[in-house]
Amino acid sequence: MSPTVDELRDEIRLAVGRYERAVSTDFTKEALAAICGALGEEVTGKPLPPKREMRAVVRERVEGLDPDAVDGERSFRKAELEAIVARLRDEEP
Repeated sequence: MSPTVDELRDEIRLAVGRYERAVSTDFTKEALAAICGALGEEVTGKPLPPKREMRAVVRERVEGLDPDAVDGERSFRKAELEAIVARLRDEEP
């Protein structure tokens, strides 16, 4: 059985040093910044950049995701989450 969107999000959160969420929720700005960092793009600044900008960074860094395909305002879809998980698994020692 394939993992759910919530399970994929939690796997991504754990892979970048964040924590699992008890309820279904999209990534926070802090989690997106951690994902960007794990993909080699450090996000700095206070306040953090908008979510759409960090999602665009993730789309640029993960093979198979088109950074121009969407406006960045929506959450990652299941196929996108699967691609992010696969990329993060490749990065793990």
